[in-house]
Amino acid sequence: MADQSTNSTQAAEAEQGYWQANLRIIIVSLIIWAVASFGFGILLRPLLAGISVGGTDLGFWFAQQGSILVFLALIFFYAWRMNKLDREFGVDEE
Repeated sequence: MADQSTNSTQAAEAEQGYWQANLRIIIVSLIIWAVASFGFGILLRPLLAGISVGGTDLGFWFAQQGSILVFLALIFFYAWRMNKLDREFGVDEE
């Protein structure tokens, strides 16, 4: 009976560790996306106006294309990192 209690406690700790790691990845990804889209595209646009990218200033580029590319990169990063996390905690699909 004590073995079963110990196993369930370890499983609960592993599950909590998994979700904490998952939430950490999500929060960091959302912060990066917010900085790239809202920060570079809106708040820091006047500071980035002097830098030219593709015939336009960098702030405008981030507002129109850069935030989308950052978002796509974050999708691939999240998928890669979650597959690695799943393998670490033994919940992978393979």
